[in-house]
Amino acid sequence: MMDKLSQKPHIDMYRHFAFACVGGYFASYAILTRFGVMANAQTMNLVELVLTALTGSWAAAVQHLGSFLIYVAGTMLTVLLPRRLGWSVRRLSPFVSAAAAVAMAFIPMNTPVIVSLYPIFFAVSFQWSSYHGADGFYSSTIFSTNNTKQASLSLAEYLCDGDKAHLRKTRLYALTLLHFHLGVALGYLAVKAFAQYGSFCLLPLLAWCYILVLAEDNAPAADKN
Repeated sequence: MMDKLSQKPHIDMYRHFAFACVGGYFASYAILTRFGVMANAQTMNLVELVLTALTGSWAAAVQHLGSFLIYVAGTMLTVLLPRRLGWSVRRLSPFVSAAAAVAMAFIPMNTPVIVSLYPIFFAVSFQWSSYHGADGFYSSTIFSTNNTKQASLSLAEYLCDGDKAHLRKTRLYALTLLHFHLGVALGYLAVKAFAQYGSFCLLPLLAWCYILVLAEDNAPAADKN
């Protein structure tokens, strides 16, 4: 099976879309199980850090600061681990996400919301910096803002000049959005069926992601993009 996958054209896109599903899954799981908080990005967390500090809610501010530091640590480790220890973060990332998924199933529901999401904050930041996109384009697998922007811009460019090269870019970003929200739907179904323990349902998808990473690493250079 690995040999057949390695020979597939654009294997990087298969890997990219699979991780986009993981990003969407984590997003909906966090929102549905932890009172509407999404742990995939830092914008809201940093806004709330400032607001809680200004209102004197120091315990909450410290929790938000912890989230920020964990997110930064996840990003920095994707540079430090390869350079200092020679580890492949591309191959390590699915295991980091799997550990986060398992941890989320056992964190008590009465844990402060931001603290309870620390494993996801770490895992998604690690994932984001481990993979940079596909088909020659930079694209995030953990949130949708820039993917929406790039899909819209490239489509507008095609409508202006008719150059079909823009459609290749539009396709990549639009399919990334589609797979991210497929992951959102899968997360919803898992939480609906298993509540907090729905995080375990992410493990088969992460196993598939790992297989795709190995296939991409073994693919001829010309077939990776």
